[in-house]
Amino acid sequence: MINLMYLVLTALLALNVSAEVIEAFKTVDTSLQNSNKSIASANDILFESLKSLSTDPQTAKNAAIWAPVAEDAKNEADKMFAYIEQLKTDLKTSSGLKKDANGAPLKDEHGYEDYKLDDLNASSRLMDTDGKGKELDTKLKAFRDALLRNPDVRKAYEKTLAIDVDPSKDATTPNFRMMPTVAAITLLSKYQNNVRNAENQVVTFAQNQIGKVKVVYNQFAAIVGQSSNYVMPGEKVTITAGVGAFSTESKPEISIGGSGAAVDANGVATRDFTAEGGGDRSIPVHVTYTKPDGTKESKDYTIKYTVGTPGGAAVMPTKMNVFYIGVDNPIKVGSPTGMEKTQVSISAGSVTGSGSDRIVRVSSIGNVTVNVNADGKSYPFAFRVKRIPDPVFKVGDGKIRMASIAFKSQTSCRAELENFDFDLRYSVVSATVYFSGANFPNVVTASINGNSLGGLSAFISRCGPGSVISFDNIKVSGPDGVRSIEGKSIALY
Repeated sequence: MINLMYLVLTALLALNVSAEVIEAFKTVDTSLQNSNKSIASANDILFESLKSLSTDPQTAKNAAIWAPVAEDAKNEADKMFAYIEQLKTDLKTSSGLKKDANGAPLKDEHGYEDYKLDDLNASSRLMDTDGKGKELDTKLKAFRDALLRNPDVRKAYEKTLAIDVDPSKDATTPNFRMMPTVAAITLLSKYQNNVRNAENQVVTFAQNQIGKVKVVYNQFAAIVGQSSNYVMPGEKVTITAGVGAFSTESKPEISIGGSGAAVDANGVATRDFTAEGGGDRSIPVHVTYTKPDGTKESKDYTIKYTVGTPGGAAVMPTKMNVFYIGVDNPIKVGSPTGMEKTQVSISAGSVTGSGSDRIVRVSSIGNVTVNVNADGKSYPFAFRVKRIPDPVFKVGDGKIRMASIAFKSQTSCRAELENFDFDLRYSVVSATVYFSGANFPNVVTASINGNSLGGLSAFISRCGPGSVISFDNIKVSGPDGVRSIEGKSIALY
């Protein structure tokens, strides 16, 4: 697919490269780089498991044989990845890469390094005239041979290793002739993707010869706590959350109050809340952690506290102390004079309903004040206005690593709101899908429109261990309209 893209691009060069073609290459390159990070993260988990298995009396014997095979694959992959990264740097420099006073590359408004993307001479000069293309081809062949040194690994992956080379000739250099720099950079990222996939294949094979992935818990911390369960308006409530035992290489993921919280070196997340309004409050805490068998488990907690009211009226949101844009926000209003003598208004937005139960609608992020006028006396209550958080794109169990047989059975994708009190639904509108790694010598680009994966069945059937599927440019539709959300890459094993 990527070779076809190059052919189309070559034809377009005579007519001048369009901005759309350049952007397409940038999108593919970014997706490949994200995929590389996902695979590297999965490899790190496997290596942590190998360390544990090496000290376990039940698995130490097999680990002594196979851990060195995995370490050798990692070392070879790291050297090959770094070599290709240097080629990318040299290519960008040849294309006028701009740098700041400290020598760091400058980036454009989209976070992409600033160099001449459509330079047609740099790749030919570096890869062909200077011989770097042939050198890369030679190193890829040597890398492939190094990963297949072990006879059992060779038997398993000689035909399916993610590194695809032609032993009879230099098949690399021609790919770079008269290619715009951005296209050459994308192809080098694709080679890096192949390197990480090949590493993953060998390390996974070595792991399987020893035993299941084992995560070692080596730190301990409190579960969930709060600084106080009764406060007055303006006072702080501190929520602390963690897991009883955790691995420093696989820290827990924690959200407090509906949004992610940073986890410190001890596996603990802390967040302060300023007490507002009055009455009973609750804050949801969600903790996801990796169990010793390598699977993830989630726990939900509800932290409750009471905000005292100095006297007079009270406004208490029934969905925490935040109003969200695009949905009905129920509130309960109290008044010292009775609701028949009470008027309720808001500084920005609308309040509907009657009696103590009201509905607030807001339209812009910031702060608003709900005013309760009880028999001529005004009571102001401050609230925050927030946008509904982005839903999370998921296929199957939503993990970034999935068994290939499990992925092949997937027929749909979805967008889920995690840790959010409102019962809202988002649907997938569209996404761009990239298939790379094992069984995909070249990156294949496809698209979906809606939640169904049916249109990808021909590509999904080709997927196997070592394949990587990246979903990018994801658009979803919900009660507040259509928005773009973060993409996701899935590495198959």
